Amino acid sequence: MKKMISTAVTALTIVTGLFAQEVQTPKWAAETPEQKKERMAWWQEDRFGMFIHWGLYAVPARHEWVQNYEQIAPDVYREKYFNVFNPDLYDPKAWAAQAKAAGMKYVVLTARHHEGFSLWDTQYSDFKAPNTPAKRDLVKPFVEAVRAEGLKVGFYFSLIDWHHPDFTIDRVHPLRNDQAAIAQNSQKDMGRFRQFLKNQLTELLTNYGKIDLLFFDFSYPGENGKGHEDWDSEGLLELVRKLQPGILVNDRLDLPDKPWGWDYVTPEQFMPKAWPERNGVRVPWETCQTFSGSWGYHRDENTWKSPNQLIAMLIEVVSKGGNLLLNVGPTARGNFDDRATERLDAIGQWMKYNSRAIYGCTAAPEKFEKPDNCLLTYNPTTNRLYVHLLQWPFKTLYLPNYRGKVKYAQFLHDGSEIRYTSRSSAEAGGHTTVTAGENDLIVDLPVVKPRIEIPVIELFLE
Repeated sequence: MKKMISTAVTALTIVTGLFAQEVQTPKWAAETPEQKKERMAWWQEDRFGMFIHWGLYAVPARHEWVQNYEQIAPDVYREKYFNVFNPDLYDPKAWAAQAKAAGMKYVVLTARHHEGFSLWDTQYSDFKAPNTPAKRDLVKPFVEAVRAEGLKVGFYFSLIDWHHPDFTIDRVHPLRNDQAAIAQNSQKDMGRFRQFLKNQLTELLTNYGKIDLLFFDFSYPGENGKGHEDWDSEGLLELVRKLQPGILVNDRLDLPDKPWGWDYVTPEQFMPKAWPERNGVRVPWETCQTFSGSWGYHRDENTWKSPNQLIAMLIEVVSKGGNLLLNVGPTARGNFDDRATERLDAIGQWMKYNSRAIYGCTAAPEKFEKPDNCLLTYNPTTNRLYVHLLQWPFKTLYLPNYRGKVKYAQFLHDGSEIRYTSRSSAEAGGHTTVTAGENDLIVDLPVVKPRIEIPVIELFLE
């Protein structure tokens, strides 16, 4: 772990140096590379977390952006869904248990999404869970349940609020085509809204103990948009650092040119081709992904990824030095959809035997080339390389230029030995030597694939 974190700290230090002459770090944001190393260590070790999108949008069950897509006015949206939100099956202990069983190490809950509905008992809005038939703060039991499972706690917090009376109508607002509503922008006070954001953040970051991660969402600067000046992003971040000094914060405050303005980058719903970089330097990153095409519960959405796709996604993310935040959208009654539960169970079954190839792992050193149809992860602390076989080969796997680099090989799921040889030590004239390079290893595999979704070979390196 130390080697991996040291590399990340070096990268972060270089990035800081690149901006040093252009951007002055404020006193409240100053920290040494060693301090940042310590702050981010758990996250870079854990690699895998659960995202939970839950709010009033679970009631219509047509995507978490249903209010935007269908251009529903805030008062109509509230009147239709607020008084029927009754999550009688809400059991955050079950949520946390499923996250842990799936191998996830941290859980991030949407405390408030763009619709402006707060899951906690906020004192700054009446548009909150305790005023619905739920009749209670839904965040507190969530935090307690997640901590009880030994998992880290994270909050998602939307910078957008379509319900707040001072939030000006912009290009992503549900009323973007309502000229009468747009005309009311001149009577709105974004200064009051900025204070509202700070007030709610203060509640979330003081009333629930230590919070490990804060996922802001999101900025859209430019014509008829909103960016860091609209949010007072520096002021928000200063408040966050003051209230929770050890917290990790993502990159959606529109402070991309300030190395102290974010801890990690967040590509969403796509897989980066390679480890993301800023100014030519690798940076910490996490991709957030859904089981299907929606973050919130979507009853009729059917593009659900298979367990194999999801496990391969986790492997690929770690093989590129990143984290995966995999989303569940609970129903309006507060339970996980059966399709989500089935996939969590499948991931958990794989992680039960193969988590060693995920936790504490990162991209393989460049001297190790990927074999055909495989992905590589590497643990720098144990000096072990993991070969993930995405497609099961027939009897033989070639490890290109691995000769002299491996001292033992085994299947990770059962610890059984895997035998291998090299061209120079193979039987003269043997047909397995025809295409193998002099420095390749020739791995002898069983004809029948082990009963594991994606088998993993653990290589003990010299």
